[in-house]
Amino acid sequence: MSTVDLTKYGIKVTNVLRNAEPAILYEQALKRGEGEIVRSGALAARSGQKTGRSPKDKRIVDADPSNKDVWWGDVNVKLTDKSFQINRQRAIDYLNTRDQIYVVDGFAGWDPKYQIKVRIVCLNAYHALFMHNMLIRPTKEQLATFGDPHYVIFNAGQFPASPLTDGMGSATSVSLSFERGEFVILGTQYAGEMKKGVFTIMNYLMPRQGVMSMHCSANEGKGGDVSLFFGLSGTGKTTLSADPRRALIGDDEHCWSDDGVFNIEGGCYAKCINLTREQEPEIYDAIRFGSVLENVVYDKQARVVDFADQSITENTRCSYPVEYIPNAKIPCVGKHPKNVIFLTCDAFGVLPPVSKLTPEQAMYHFISGYTAKVAGTEMGVKDPEATFSACFGAAFMVWHPTKYAELLAAKIAKNGSQAWLVNTGWSGGGHGVGKRMSLKFTRAILDAIHDASLAKAGTVVDPTFGLHVPQSCNNVPAEILNPRNTWADKAAYDQKAKHLAGLFNKNFGKYADRASDAIRSAGPKA
Repeated sequence: MSTVDLTKYGIKVTNVLRNAEPAILYEQALKRGEGEIVRSGALAARSGQKTGRSPKDKRIVDADPSNKDVWWGDVNVKLTDKSFQINRQRAIDYLNTRDQIYVVDGFAGWDPKYQIKVRIVCLNAYHALFMHNMLIRPTKEQLATFGDPHYVIFNAGQFPASPLTDGMGSATSVSLSFERGEFVILGTQYAGEMKKGVFTIMNYLMPRQGVMSMHCSANEGKGGDVSLFFGLSGTGKTTLSADPRRALIGDDEHCWSDDGVFNIEGGCYAKCINLTREQEPEIYDAIRFGSVLENVVYDKQARVVDFADQSITENTRCSYPVEYIPNAKIPCVGKHPKNVIFLTCDAFGVLPPVSKLTPEQAMYHFISGYTAKVAGTEMGVKDPEATFSACFGAAFMVWHPTKYAELLAAKIAKNGSQAWLVNTGWSGGGHGVGKRMSLKFTRAILDAIHDASLAKAGTVVDPTFGLHVPQSCNNVPAEILNPRNTWADKAAYDQKAKHLAGLFNKNFGKYADRASDAIRSAGPKA
């Protein structure tokens, strides 16, 4: 471990562990009661009351010149610099009460041309191990010459923000100042806030340089063909990119420059709910020494994790270095994508399992960012709830969504990439009536995309959504390719399809004034 001077930040703690090895962080976490070791060798920790991100508590400082670029509104809420400094001082003061703190210095972005230096200052050993996994780990030589970081994240999540501070909505605050190059976390110990904080920073910096930052996974075939997988949580982004026949570039955050694709992160962050070795062997086997499990339930004696138990949260997670996936590509870079795949989990059961998109449809569905959450079943199964998240990651977008859409459109047009919409949701009816699309069939669809056979298949146009639906696909029953055929009640299908089409159109109304006529016309015909 090397030393680092934190006095420039007002931090007076002298016992600082910088870039400690995982074994040391394990010892620290156990000694401080932060976690326990489960049978697989992973460190299991709890994040306290907050078991997910707190998007309503995210704030960005309204300061010149970045305020001219920020998409202000519900996603990016303004904060004064004075309130940011109050939060920052609360974090520093709390850090100074500790006998020991942790620093992790690392990089974001595998392409040296666009790479930034990030410093994490935190209270918990498990948080340090988490970010050791998620940042790109510097060599000893790089660490020795690391110098000043571009951005610092002060994680004092055990200590609350003051609701009396102007601009605070609760005792939780996740605030970012682009001008100061600082990010402050108060009132939440959920580790994902640090990871997504880095992503938010990159989502601001990269478009300024003409680079498309993306909430997507990426993998590469033996011939060097790259595929991107966009999708919200639960759509299969991490699962489907971990393909034993293709090299993994990364599972969640990437950039697309004039030179190709590069991963932002040094690790993966997989959902663990209902994880099995049979379904997802690469991810299952990556949960070993060095990995951090967050909020999972396990037998206290046998130390065996019950991945089906969601009594703490459904959002159980694991972080691990990308090289824990056997076929990870190091360095995590690739050529320009051949295929751009939008994943949606349509719990209404009306979207086709696969659709070939025109460039205009690609922009429409990218800006829409649709998936559906299954509603509660307290009094029986209710209708699913449609969720639209612009660019499949609105919570992390800093610029207006059309900025990212225009960048993506330009990249697709320049490189001749083909866009697809793949539904990993329900077939034969909505949730409670139909069944979830077989993972075997979804993988067969992706195989057909990658071997180019699906691009040659004949298509028909869906009358409601206007999508070009392939009529044949190797190893997929032809009858499931047209979703209406899988419904016993055709009238019910038509009604539900029109309902979803209406939701699409209503949502897109927020962006219609900045979209071209061609993109507006690419939506459903409700």
